[in-house]
Amino acid sequence: MNETATAPTAPLRARAEIDLAALRANVRALRARASGAAVMAVVKSDAYGHGAVPCARAAVEAGARWLGTATPEEALALRKAGLPGRIMCWLWTPGGPWREAIEADLDVSVSGLWALRELVAAAREAGLPARVQLKADTGLGRGGCQPGEDWAELVAEALRAQSEGLLRVTGLWSHFACADEPGHPSIAAQLTRFREMLAYAEGQGVRPEVRHIANSPAALTLPESHFDLVRAGIAVYGISPSPELGAPADFGLRPVMTLSASIALVKRVPGGHGVSYGHHYVTPGATTLGLVPVGYADGIPRHASGAGPVLVDGKWRTVAGRIAMDQFVVDLGGDEPAAGAQAVLFGPGDRGEPTAEDWAQAAGTIAYEIVTRIGTRVPRVYVNE
Repeated sequence: MNETATAPTAPLRARAEIDLAALRANVRALRARASGAAVMAVVKSDAYGHGAVPCARAAVEAGARWLGTATPEEALALRKAGLPGRIMCWLWTPGGPWREAIEADLDVSVSGLWALRELVAAAREAGLPARVQLKADTGLGRGGCQPGEDWAELVAEALRAQSEGLLRVTGLWSHFACADEPGHPSIAAQLTRFREMLAYAEGQGVRPEVRHIANSPAALTLPESHFDLVRAGIAVYGISPSPELGAPADFGLRPVMTLSASIALVKRVPGGHGVSYGHHYVTPGATTLGLVPVGYADGIPRHASGAGPVLVDGKWRTVAGRIAMDQFVVDLGGDEPAAGAQAVLFGPGDRGEPTAEDWAQAAGTIAYEIVTRIGTRVPRVYVNE
């Protein structure tokens, strides 16, 4: 579990400061863009590395009417923490905690008959109706039920169970494959397929409370996809789902996490001095090196070796050589900040520091991964609670 605090009681090796005021403002900005649809704040994977329970609470305070998780265990943890209201989870495997989910009044997603049948059996045992959302595969090719006969069979069996009082179909939903690529032909194709699958289910008698397909990029740029609910994930945390769509500020969003560490050592070295494993960096001349005490065990991507940006003493520095498990080095170019000086790896970017997107570019990945992978050795420190 991540350590949490409102303020550190002693200097920290590293900290991920989580600005809950920024998160609440992001949810409000998303609500304003939602075309009248409700907003689901997705808090899977420990709220993309930000801390599920504090972030879920802040999102609800800001008007998110739904919370979303991938696994049922994540959803059950929110309930155990006292989060009220609608919580949906969608990543199930055989033998999953169906009865616990029913008793916790969760909305559960099913994509096929095996899942529906396990859910119905658990509802019989619990003596309570399940809340179920049927997921359609409209083209992502991942979870979801295929259109045609498979969809017809799933809808029919769900309606039979509903007529027996074993479940209630509360939603119909799907997920985009390429909503972060403006103009991609799959976007219109998936919307058409979704409308067709909705029409079939509703024609058979399904009366869903919510229909939803929009993820963060669609919530920001495709109002025709909003239906009754938009599922906002990375945008809740103030990160743009794609640089092609715009920077966070273009959508009224602000990054929520600032990752920093305390410089552990500053030392002078001569020119020609190798730095870190493999000596992929050799000092071009006499200089100073700063040791930053975080590494890939903390989620700092090794792929950003030699490229990751860090703000130290008011200047951008670059990771010198390889990122190791627990530490990396920056060339300070002769500057001598004191041990304990702050090294900011990323933050909102408006105070001169790099952003998660800058690290994503350095590592050849996406900003989602940068924030989500920050490990449990890094305490989350919550501000503006």
